[in-house]
Amino acid sequence: MQISKLNYKGWPNSVRLTNGRIDLVVTTDVGPRVIRFGFVNGDNEFKEFVEQLGKTGGEDWRIYGGHRLWHAPENMPRTYFPDNTPVGLEERQGFVRISQPEEPTTRIQKEMDISLAPEACAVHVTHRLRNCNPWSVELAPWALTVMAPGGTVILPLPRRQRYEENILPTNTLAFWAYTDMTDPRWTWGKQYLLLRQDPSRSSPQKVGLMVPDGWIAYARNGHLFVKRTAYIAGATYPDYGSSVETFTNGDMLEVETLGPLKVIQPGEMVEHREDWYLFDDVPVPSNDAAVIARVLPVLANT
Repeated sequence: MQISKLNYKGWPNSVRLTNGRIDLVVTTDVGPRVIRFGFVNGDNEFKEFVEQLGKTGGEDWRIYGGHRLWHAPENMPRTYFPDNTPVGLEERQGFVRISQPEEPTTRIQKEMDISLAPEACAVHVTHRLRNCNPWSVELAPWALTVMAPGGTVILPLPRRQRYEENILPTNTLAFWAYTDMTDPRWTWGKQYLLLRQDPSRSSPQKVGLMVPDGWIAYARNGHLFVKRTAYIAGATYPDYGSSVETFTNGDMLEVETLGPLKVIQPGEMVEHREDWYLFDDVPVPSNDAAVIARVLPVLANT
C-alpha cells in the first residue's frame, strides 16, 4: 500500500492510499472521512458535493460526500455533530488510523482503520466509537457511504421458502414516514430489493432491513461497489432490526450498514468492520434475474 499526501480539491492535508489498482483519499482537515474511492485514474465512485469541497470550520453540519461514521439511532442534534475540524492520522503497519477528537456535545470519539488488499480491488475499514462520558451510553456504529448519482442499490432478502416449509416471519423491513412503495425508483423483487437513484426525482426514499447475508451493493456505469459486514444473529439492531439501510434523493444514494445496539461503559468502545470491493464490467441490474445472472457470480469473489 502506497501512501502520499496531496491537496484534494482545497483540503491541503489529504492522504491518498493506493495498491496500484484502486485508490482512496482520506481528508484530515475534516473528518474522519473517505472522500474518494475508485479505480486508479478512474471516476470517483463516491458523491462529492462540489460547493462544500475544501471547506473547514463552522458550526453547521455538512455532508461533503464520501464515506463517514455516525452513531445510531439517528437523533437531532446528537447524530449531526459537525465533523468540520482536523483529525489525526497515524501510519501503522499495513494500515492508517484516522482519529477524531472527542465530540464535545456527545463525548463520543470516532476512529477508522483503513487498509488496502495487496493486489485485489478491496478495502478493509474498521470503525470505532469510544465512550468518553462518565456514564454508559447505548448506541450502534453506523457506516454511511454517499454514492455518485445514476446507479442502483441492491438489497438481498433472506432466502425465500414455501409456505409449508416455514410459516413464521423470517425478516424485517423498516419504512420511514416518507417511504413510498409506489415510487418508480423501487423494484420489489422476490429475492432482491432494488432502488434506483434518479437525479430528476428530489423526493427522499429510505428503507432499512435485516440482511443475514451481510452485503449490500451499488451498480453504476458498469462498476459494482460491494460492502460486506458481519450479521450477528440474535443481536438487537437499530430501526426495527435494520442491519442495512439505503437512502436516496435527487443528489445521491447512501449505502449504509449498522452494527448492533450496545451499552458502552465509560472508556469502552465498539467496533464495526466493513470490507469494500470494486468490480468492472458489471451491468446495472433491473430485476432478480439480472442480479442472479451477473451480480451473484461476482459476489463469489468477495
